[in-house]
Amino acid sequence: MPPDPVPSPWNAFLDDVDRQIGSPVALHCLGGFVVAARHGLPRPTADIDVLAATPHPHLVELLTIAGKGSALARRHHLYVDPVTVATVPESYEARLQPLFPNRFTHLRLFALDPYDLVLAKLERNSEVDRDDVRLLARAVPLEVNVLRRRYLQELRPLLGTAAREDLTLDLWAEMIAEARGVR
Repeated sequence: MPPDPVPSPWNAFLDDVDRQIGSPVALHCLGGFVVAARHGLPRPTADIDVLAATPHPHLVELLTIAGKGSALARRHHLYVDPVTVATVPESYEARLQPLFPNRFTHLRLFALDPYDLVLAKLERNSEVDRDDVRLLARAVPLEVNVLRRRYLQELRPLLGTAAREDLTLDLWAEMIAEARGVR
């Protein structure tokens, strides 16, 4: 079976990154790139947000090749961006989903599962995040009970004071139900 096609404009950029990186590296991706590439949603973004890279020492090489300001970033107007502040569910790694398996020689891209992706956006709660949640609510479709259970079991214990995020989750649950036409 042929590998999944990489959508434009990411295909040429990722092909160039794959050619230039010297060793295999796995990237845990989130953000707008995942919303667009994994779920096919119309979400323009110029970066691939990376939560983790393994083996970790290859992240420096990757950022030299494809980070903001690199030659590839200037050529393609796209770049790899390490996420330095994000709270994600405790067991997210067990649910990572391969992106474009067997497509690249050195790159292994993995996307947060849709619920982990939504929960990673909860603390920031920007307008773009809320738009992504609405889009994912319809495309996946998201189930509020799954989201709430994962929040309570795997994310809430990691938050300092969770009162604000509790309220945000309640609002997002209403937003998801509305987007799905479920009440």
